[in-house]
Amino acid sequence: QVQVAESGGGKVQAGGSLRLSCAASGSVFSIDRMGWYRQAPGQAREFVATITTRGRTNYADSAKGRFAISSDNAKNVVYLQMNNLKSEDTAVYYCNVALSVGMGYDDYWGQGTQVTVSS
Repeated sequence: QVQVAESGGGKVQAGGSLRLSCAASGSVFSIDRMGWYRQAPGQAREFVATITTRGRTNYADSAKGRFAISSDNAKNVVYLQMNNLKSEDTAVYYCNVALSVGMGYDDYWGQGTQVTVSS
C-alpha cells in the first residue's frame, strides 16, 4: 500500500505565493517520478509539473516561469513552489506518485489540496 498526502494549500491574493508539499509513504520502493496535477471546477484534471528521481523536471506551459518543483528523494517528498499566482490557478491540486512496475507504472494519488487565488 502507498499513501500520498498533500499539504500547503490555502487562499492567497493574486500575485502571491504558496508552497505545496506531498509525502509518499508505505511500499514506495521504486518511485520513478512524483508530480502535481490540478482540477478546477467543471474542468478535467490537468498536468502541472513532474520531477523524476534523477531530478529531471517537466512543466505545463501555464506553470513555466512561475512554478518550481523540487523533491527530497530520501524522504519521498515533493514540493511545488508557486509564485505570481493568478486567479486561473484556482483548483484542487493533486500529488501523483508513479512507481516503476515491470515495463510500466502504477500511479497513486493524494486526496488533493485546495488552492484559491482571489483577484
